[in-house]
Amino acid sequence: MDRRATLIDIIRRVSKKNVSPEADESLFDSGLLDSFALPDMVSGIEEAFAVKIPDADLHPRKFDSIERIEAYLESLN
Repeated sequence: MDRRATLIDIIRRVSKKNVSPEADESLFDSGLLDSFALPDMVSGIEEAFAVKIPDADLHPRKFDSIERIEAYLESLN
């Protein structure tokens, strides 16, 4: 499974909605996720991609869209 498909799977699991958001769609403005869902999504990302996301980076803006999440993951490498 590629990175984007994995992220969509995580978003579906956390939001409990069978959706396929556009890469630049705001996950928070669209109502798919809220600030309470952010830690669950970050945990899913950490597990799926074997990364550790510092608490200081837990800002909805960094995880607002699939594109932003992908850029963030690239910055960790």
